[in-house]
Amino acid sequence: MNPRFEEIDWQPTPIGEISLRRRRHPESGDDVYEVKLGDEFLMSSLFTTGEIALTDLGLAQLPSTELDVAVGGLGLGYTAQAALDDPRVRSLTVIEALAEVIDWHQRHLVPLGARLTSDARCRLVHGDFFALAADPHGLDPKEPGRHFHAILLDVDHSPRHVLHPRHAALYQPAGLRALAAHLHPGGVFALWSNDPPDEQFTATLTEVFAQAAAHVVDFDNPLQGGTSANTVYVAST
Repeated sequence: MNPRFEEIDWQPTPIGEISLRRRRHPESGDDVYEVKLGDEFLMSSLFTTGEIALTDLGLAQLPSTELDVAVGGLGLGYTAQAALDDPRVRSLTVIEALAEVIDWHQRHLVPLGARLTSDARCRLVHGDFFALAADPHGLDPKEPGRHFHAILLDVDHSPRHVLHPRHAALYQPAGLRALAAHLHPGGVFALWSNDPPDEQFTATLTEVFAQAAAHVVDFDNPLQGGTSANTVYVAST
Protein backbone atom coordinates (compact mmCIF):
# COMPACT_ATOMS: atom_id res chain seq x y z
CA MET A 1 0.00 0.00 0.00
CA ASN A 2 1.24 3.49 -0.85
CA PRO A 3 1.93 5.83 2.05
CA ARG A 4 -0.61 8.60 2.62
CA PHE A 5 1.99 11.21 1.67
CA GLU A 6 5.23 10.98 -0.30
CA GLU A 7 7.62 13.56 -1.69
CA ILE A 8 8.59 11.88 -4.95
CA ASP A 9 11.19 14.41 -6.06
CA TRP A 10 12.71 17.71 -4.97
CA GLN A 11 15.10 19.81 -7.03
CA PRO A 12 16.59 23.33 -6.90
CA THR A 13 15.86 25.28 -10.08
CA PRO A 14 16.69 28.78 -11.37
CA ILE A 15 13.25 29.98 -10.24
CA GLY A 16 13.19 28.22 -6.87
CA GLU A 17 12.86 24.80 -5.27
CA ILE A 18 10.38 22.57 -7.08
CA SER A 19 8.87 19.43 -5.63
CA LEU A 20 6.59 16.64 -6.81
CA ARG A 21 4.39 15.13 -4.11
CA ARG A 22 1.83 12.35 -3.97
CA ARG A 23 -0.85 11.99 -1.32
CA ARG A 24 -3.86 9.78 -0.90
CA HIS A 25 -7.26 11.48 -1.12
CA PRO A 26 -8.97 10.79 2.22
CA GLU A 27 -12.39 10.07 0.69
CA SER A 28 -11.76 8.43 -2.68
CA GLY A 29 -8.47 6.77 -1.82
CA ASP A 30 -7.05 7.94 -5.17
CA ASP A 31 -3.49 9.22 -5.50
CA VAL A 32 -3.31 13.01 -5.90
CA TYR A 33 -0.17 14.45 -7.49
CA GLU A 34 0.89 18.00 -6.58
CA VAL A 35 3.65 20.33 -7.75
CA LYS A 36 5.00 23.06 -5.48
CA LEU A 37 7.43 25.88 -6.23
CA GLY A 38 8.86 26.83 -2.87
CA ASP A 39 5.84 27.14 -0.60
CA GLU A 40 3.46 27.88 -3.47
CA PHE A 41 1.21 25.23 -5.03
CA LEU A 42 1.48 25.30 -8.82
CA MET A 43 -0.83 22.46 -9.83
CA SER A 44 -2.68 19.39 -8.66
CA SER A 45 -4.11 16.35 -10.39
CA LEU A 46 -7.23 17.02 -8.32
CA PHE A 47 -7.98 20.06 -10.50
CA THR A 48 -7.53 19.41 -14.22
CA THR A 49 -10.78 20.67 -15.72
CA GLY A 50 -9.32 24.04 -16.69
CA GLU A 51 -6.19 22.52 -18.21
CA ILE A 52 -8.24 20.17 -20.36
CA ALA A 53 -10.68 22.95 -21.30
CA LEU A 54 -7.72 25.02 -22.50
CA THR A 55 -7.15 22.43 -25.21
CA ASP A 56 -10.80 21.72 -25.95
CA LEU A 57 -11.74 25.39 -26.31
CA GLY A 58 -8.55 26.24 -28.16
CA LEU A 59 -8.99 23.55 -30.79
CA ALA A 60 -12.78 23.71 -31.07
CA GLN A 61 -12.93 26.27 -33.86
CA LEU A 62 -10.14 24.83 -35.99
CA PRO A 63 -10.96 22.87 -39.17
CA SER A 64 -11.04 19.10 -39.46
CA THR A 65 -7.56 18.91 -40.91
CA GLU A 66 -4.22 17.70 -39.59
CA LEU A 67 -3.15 20.12 -36.87
CA ASP A 68 0.25 21.14 -35.55
CA VAL A 69 -0.07 22.32 -31.94
CA ALA A 70 2.36 23.94 -29.52
CA VAL A 71 1.85 23.97 -25.76
CA GLY A 72 3.68 26.31 -23.41
CA GLY A 73 4.08 24.59 -20.03
CA LEU A 74 4.13 20.84 -19.47
CA GLY A 75 3.16 20.59 -15.81
CA LEU A 76 1.39 17.31 -15.08
CA GLY A 77 0.58 16.94 -18.78
CA TYR A 78 -3.21 17.25 -18.89
CA THR A 79 -3.28 20.00 -21.53
CA ALA A 80 -0.87 18.03 -23.70
CA GLN A 81 -2.76 14.76 -23.31
CA ALA A 82 -6.05 16.45 -24.22
CA ALA A 83 -4.39 17.59 -27.45
CA LEU A 84 -3.18 14.07 -28.23
CA ASP A 85 -6.69 12.79 -27.58
CA ASP A 86 -7.88 14.93 -30.52
CA PRO A 87 -7.50 12.77 -33.66
CA ARG A 88 -6.86 15.86 -35.79
CA VAL A 89 -3.56 16.58 -34.02
CA ARG A 90 -0.65 15.25 -36.08
CA SER A 91 2.14 16.87 -34.05
CA LEU A 92 2.48 18.31 -30.56
CA THR A 93 5.44 20.39 -29.39
CA VAL A 94 5.46 20.98 -25.63
CA ILE A 95 7.86 23.66 -24.37
CA GLU A 96 8.85 23.46 -20.71
CA ALA A 97 11.35 25.73 -18.96
CA LEU A 98 12.23 23.26 -16.21
CA ALA A 99 14.20 20.20 -17.24
CA GLU A 100 13.15 18.63 -13.94
CA VAL A 101 9.51 18.56 -15.03
CA ILE A 102 10.38 16.92 -18.34
CA ASP A 103 12.44 14.38 -16.40
CA TRP A 104 9.40 13.47 -14.25
CA HIS A 105 7.53 12.52 -17.42
CA GLN A 106 10.43 10.67 -18.98
CA ARG A 107 10.90 8.66 -15.76
CA HIS A 108 7.13 8.03 -15.54
CA LEU A 109 6.92 9.60 -12.09
CA VAL A 110 3.63 11.31 -13.00
CA PRO A 111 0.44 9.59 -14.19
CA LEU A 112 0.57 10.77 -17.81
CA GLY A 113 4.32 10.47 -18.31
CA ALA A 114 4.27 7.11 -20.06
CA ARG A 115 1.45 8.13 -22.42
CA LEU A 116 3.05 11.41 -23.46
CA THR A 117 6.56 10.06 -23.94
CA SER A 118 5.39 7.01 -25.91
CA ASP A 119 3.25 8.96 -28.40
CA ALA A 120 5.29 9.56 -31.56
CA ARG A 121 3.38 12.77 -32.26
CA CYS A 122 4.60 14.39 -29.03
CA ARG A 123 7.97 16.07 -28.47
CA LEU A 124 8.99 17.59 -25.15
CA VAL A 125 11.29 20.59 -25.61
CA HIS A 126 13.37 22.11 -22.81
CA GLY A 127 13.21 25.84 -23.43
CA ASP A 128 11.88 29.23 -22.40
CA PHE A 129 8.50 29.59 -24.10
CA PHE A 130 8.46 33.36 -23.57
CA ALA A 131 11.87 33.87 -25.16
CA LEU A 132 10.97 31.61 -28.08
CA ALA A 133 7.63 33.37 -28.61
CA ALA A 134 9.45 36.70 -28.92
CA ASP A 135 12.04 35.26 -31.31
CA PRO A 136 11.31 35.56 -35.06
CA HIS A 137 12.72 32.04 -35.46
CA GLY A 138 9.76 30.75 -33.47
CA LEU A 139 8.83 28.06 -30.99
CA ASP A 140 10.56 25.03 -32.50
CA PRO A 141 14.37 25.18 -32.22
CA LYS A 142 14.65 22.26 -34.66
CA GLU A 143 12.60 24.01 -37.35
CA PRO A 144 13.12 27.80 -37.40
CA GLY A 145 10.17 29.72 -38.76
CA ARG A 146 7.71 26.88 -38.17
CA HIS A 147 4.03 27.82 -37.90
CA PHE A 148 1.33 26.19 -35.79
CA HIS A 149 -2.42 25.93 -36.04
CA ALA A 150 -2.78 26.45 -32.28
CA ILE A 151 -0.61 27.70 -29.44
CA LEU A 152 -1.88 26.83 -25.95
CA LEU A 153 -0.30 28.47 -22.91
CA ASP A 154 -0.54 27.47 -19.26
CA VAL A 155 2.42 28.82 -17.28
CA ASP A 156 1.51 31.94 -15.31
CA HIS A 157 -1.33 32.28 -12.83
CA SER A 158 -2.82 34.97 -15.08
CA PRO A 159 -1.69 37.82 -17.35
CA ARG A 160 -1.49 40.02 -14.24
CA HIS A 161 0.05 37.41 -11.91
CA VAL A 162 3.15 36.04 -13.60
CA LEU A 163 5.72 33.60 -12.26
CA HIS A 164 8.61 35.75 -13.46
CA PRO A 165 8.68 39.47 -14.38
CA ARG A 166 10.10 38.75 -17.83
CA HIS A 167 6.87 36.91 -18.73
CA ALA A 168 4.81 40.11 -18.51
CA ALA A 169 5.91 41.38 -21.94
CA LEU A 170 4.07 38.56 -23.71
CA TYR A 171 0.70 39.86 -22.54
CA GLN A 172 1.23 43.29 -24.09
CA PRO A 173 0.36 44.07 -27.73
CA ALA A 174 3.93 43.78 -28.98
CA GLY A 175 4.42 40.42 -27.28
CA LEU A 176 1.13 39.08 -28.58
CA ARG A 177 1.95 40.21 -32.12
CA ALA A 178 5.26 38.35 -31.97
CA LEU A 179 3.44 35.23 -30.77
CA ALA A 180 0.71 35.55 -33.41
CA ALA A 181 3.39 35.58 -36.11
CA HIS A 182 4.03 31.90 -35.31
CA LEU A 183 0.44 30.94 -36.19
CA HIS A 184 -0.99 29.89 -39.54
CA PRO A 185 -3.73 32.18 -40.91
CA GLY A 186 -6.85 31.41 -38.91
CA GLY A 187 -4.72 29.95 -36.14
CA VAL A 188 -5.65 30.10 -32.47
CA PHE A 189 -3.94 31.30 -29.32
CA ALA A 190 -5.52 30.03 -26.09
CA LEU A 191 -4.48 30.97 -22.56
CA TRP A 192 -5.36 29.52 -19.14
CA SER A 193 -5.83 31.93 -16.23
CA ASN A 194 -6.67 31.40 -12.58
CA ASP A 195 -8.26 34.87 -12.36
CA PRO A 196 -11.76 35.92 -13.43
CA PRO A 197 -12.11 37.31 -16.97
CA ASP A 198 -10.08 40.48 -17.41
CA GLU A 199 -11.82 42.90 -19.76
CA GLN A 200 -8.65 44.92 -20.23
CA PHE A 201 -6.68 41.86 -21.34
CA THR A 202 -9.48 40.75 -23.66
CA ALA A 203 -9.35 44.23 -25.22
CA THR A 204 -5.59 43.85 -25.64
CA LEU A 205 -6.15 40.55 -27.44
CA THR A 206 -8.59 42.20 -29.85
CA GLU A 207 -5.90 44.75 -30.76
CA VAL A 208 -3.81 41.92 -32.16
CA PHE A 209 -6.22 39.14 -33.15
CA ALA A 210 -9.26 39.16 -35.42
CA GLN A 211 -11.46 37.94 -32.57
CA ALA A 212 -11.06 37.08 -28.89
CA ALA A 213 -13.26 35.88 -26.06
CA ALA A 214 -12.94 34.86 -22.42
CA HIS A 215 -14.60 31.60 -21.32
CA VAL A 216 -15.36 30.80 -17.68
CA VAL A 217 -14.69 27.16 -16.79
CA ASP A 218 -16.42 25.97 -13.61
CA PHE A 219 -15.31 22.91 -11.65
CA ASP A 220 -16.04 21.25 -8.33
CA ASN A 221 -13.67 22.18 -5.51
CA PRO A 222 -13.80 19.52 -2.80
CA LEU A 223 -11.12 21.26 -0.75
CA GLN A 224 -13.03 24.50 -0.34
CA GLY A 225 -16.51 23.15 -0.99
CA GLY A 226 -18.76 24.30 -3.82
CA THR A 227 -17.55 25.41 -7.23
CA SER A 228 -14.45 27.27 -8.39
CA ALA A 229 -13.62 28.69 -11.80
CA ASN A 230 -10.77 29.31 -14.21
CA THR A 231 -10.73 31.46 -17.33
CA VAL A 232 -9.68 30.39 -20.81
CA TYR A 233 -9.01 33.13 -23.35
CA VAL A 234 -9.30 32.11 -27.00
CA ALA A 235 -8.12 34.41 -29.79
CA SER A 236 -7.80 33.71 -33.51
CA THR A 237 -5.94 35.40 -36.33
